[in-house]
Amino acid sequence: MTVSPVLLPVNQFDHFYRGGDRIGMLRHGPGGPNRPEEWIGSTTTRFGEELQGLSVLPDGGLLRDAIIADPQAWLGAAHVARYGTDVEVLVKFLDLGQRLPVHLHPNREFARTHLGLAHGKTEAWYVVDAPPAATVGVGFAETMPFARMAELVAAHDSTALLDSLRTREVRPGDAMLVPAGLPHTVQEGVFVLELQEPTDLSILLEWQDFAVDGDKDGHLNLGFETALQAVDTAGVSDSDLDRLVVRREDIEGAGLHSVLPPAADAYFRAQHLDTRSAPVTVDAGFAVIVALDGAGTITADDGVHPLAKGDVLLMPYEAGAWVADGALTCVACRPPAPDAPEAAR
Repeated sequence: MTVSPVLLPVNQFDHFYRGGDRIGMLRHGPGGPNRPEEWIGSTTTRFGEELQGLSVLPDGGLLRDAIIADPQAWLGAAHVARYGTDVEVLVKFLDLGQRLPVHLHPNREFARTHLGLAHGKTEAWYVVDAPPAATVGVGFAETMPFARMAELVAAHDSTALLDSLRTREVRPGDAMLVPAGLPHTVQEGVFVLELQEPTDLSILLEWQDFAVDGDKDGHLNLGFETALQAVDTAGVSDSDLDRLVVRREDIEGAGLHSVLPPAADAYFRAQHLDTRSAPVTVDAGFAVIVALDGAGTITADDGVHPLAKGDVLLMPYEAGAWVADGALTCVACRPPAPDAPEAAR
């Protein structure tokens, strides 16, 4: 074997919103107060940065460079034939010490046209922790006229923008897909494992009480006249959100269960593993294995790898099919399959 599974060190860094202590407790890292994100198994840089965001391997090299040097070992021939050397997914922890501002991410069509990028930023959340009755806001509850939305953004009317969103209660163990274009926010106190397309593209609609100048930095250097064209202004119903949510009752339990709705398959995959009743076998492929509870082992072609709560094991394709055993609860975050449907936008 030219590459083997490796445990990843923590990769937290400063951001404009508060949080990060629960990441520190789980990952034995630095924690907060203004490090609310960890980028995990990342080959993606922060917007406008050359290196920040990239994951460093235990040998000091960058994961991005290792994959470019030997893409078939890391990703598999079928993945490379379909997607090239792009991993296709970025995994994060988000630990919210304050609510997220109302913001959105552009879709692939907008990103290609205005930014020259192959990916937008459809994302998904698996809720690790949340206070009782915690809520997220996803999409406008009623169709929002473009001129009205632009007026609210220009007026810095945070209250009106927050009130305009369709809300949904979330619990630990629930998961939700958030298609690109939908404005959204997440309540303070929610802690999620996020999968997303491998970009750092956010457009702010409001930024009240945040340490950021949205007028300057909230529009991807495009100006709001252009950036707001990325917003999906259609009304989102409760039944629309139902199709984006997978309840914890359908995720938790012994064995392997898909975390995300079928619409996510074109972008990324997440598999929940619970080995307390029996070992779980997973097919070969690049994966970021995040241990959320318990302890056990991952056995791959190169041998046995201990894994415990808070560890992140990076699994290359070349390691073959692998078996999780012991008393582990973990989520394997993966790229789309080589035969996945084409992404809609």
